[in-house]
Amino acid sequence: MKPYSLRRRLLLWLFLATALLGLVALMDTWREALRTAQSVSDRVLVGSALAIAERVTLDESGGLEVDVPYSSLEMLTSTAQDKVFYRVDGPVGSFLTGYEDLAVIPAAPGGVAFADGAYGAVGIRSATLMREVSTGASSIPFSVTVAESTRARAELARAILLRSALRLAVLILGVACIVWIAVTLALRPLDRLGAAIAERSPDDLRPVTADTPQEAEALVLAINSFMTRLDTALAALRHFTGNASHQLRTPLAVVRTQLALIDRSATPAQTAVATGKAKTALERAERVLAQLLVLARVDAATGAATLQRVNIVAVAKDLTAEMVPLALSHRIDLGYEGATEATALAEPVLLAELLKNLLTNAIAYAGGGAVVTMRVLIIQQAVVVEVEDNGPGLSPEQTERAILRKRGAPTPARALSDDQETGFGLGLAITAEIAALFDAEIQLLTGAGGRGLLIRIKFPALA
Repeated sequence: MKPYSLRRRLLLWLFLATALLGLVALMDTWREALRTAQSVSDRVLVGSALAIAERVTLDESGGLEVDVPYSSLEMLTSTAQDKVFYRVDGPVGSFLTGYEDLAVIPAAPGGVAFADGAYGAVGIRSATLMREVSTGASSIPFSVTVAESTRARAELARAILLRSALRLAVLILGVACIVWIAVTLALRPLDRLGAAIAERSPDDLRPVTADTPQEAEALVLAINSFMTRLDTALAALRHFTGNASHQLRTPLAVVRTQLALIDRSATPAQTAVATGKAKTALERAERVLAQLLVLARVDAATGAATLQRVNIVAVAKDLTAEMVPLALSHRIDLGYEGATEATALAEPVLLAELLKNLLTNAIAYAGGGAVVTMRVLIIQQAVVVEVEDNGPGLSPEQTERAILRKRGAPTPARALSDDQETGFGLGLAITAEIAALFDAEIQLLTGAGGRGLLIRIKFPALA
């Protein structure tokens, strides 16, 4: 996807928003300019009509006469060279002087009326003023109508509109410059953030601590979260690689040695012994490889597994029944005891792997004639799973190494080799990682009577 410019986007939105608001403002300015020009024009028309009305008098015969002063019409002239029209009418519509074909606007006695119209092909604005002349015994009404073309009014409105548009254009350009500078300055922390990340080495996954504005805090948090997940994934890969390297080296070396002995065997008995040892080593390698695959699966599921309510008792009983034939082949008494129903948050497939791994290790290393018990308890509303045997258990050294492995700490290569020979390999590591995925607590204890091994896993209580 082609990257876009944040500056250009901001300027575009600013221009569109300002243009829209400016258009509305100019329309309002145009209407206001027309009202202002019309108000000024109306005052001048009334002033001109009043000047003419003051020169209407009675003649010797008692009729009306008028002497139109030049100043009354001169006040209507303008730089736009407007045309001026007038007429004076006596009572009952009798025409006295002026433009006889100029329309008279009906007005109340003593009042004034305005109207827009046309005189010939010229658009005009006219005002009609109603007045009376007193004869002593009575009053004679008359009207004065004055009109001028609207050219000056229109030019005044256009001048106001153009000045407003010019101011708005200057404002838009000024704001655009300010936004361009402000965005450039505001984006500098992001540039520094990008430079800080680019300068890092590929294996530097520490959280980013660059000085960033509040609006970019979510981006920094997302980057740090991604780095944490990436570091976890790389740690899991290193953990898997280390386990595979240590755990597979010994059985493969044994197989290679036994194959060499088979080539040198002088008798069928020696060949059979070497073949048996090679077969045993291959079975061990197969078992280790299966455990490594489970461990890789757990590492991949970390942070992505969807926990759900699982009936722990049902899974435990099914696995116990499934493992009975294997236990009988090792002369192990395998059984289940405890609750009839218990629910906890887990992932069903990984939960089955966890319990199966505990039972397999107990059956394989408890020794012939031992008793292995799968137990599910409910203690203070929390589900507790126990696998107990009365076999030889673990030595203090093995227990210490188990604690280290459970915590994810490195263990010496010799200790790993010893664990593999005694059967204490990846089993607890797999169990601990799955338990951690379920936020469950794992404990290594001594079995009843001070014999054997008791592994206890406590799941969090459901809310």
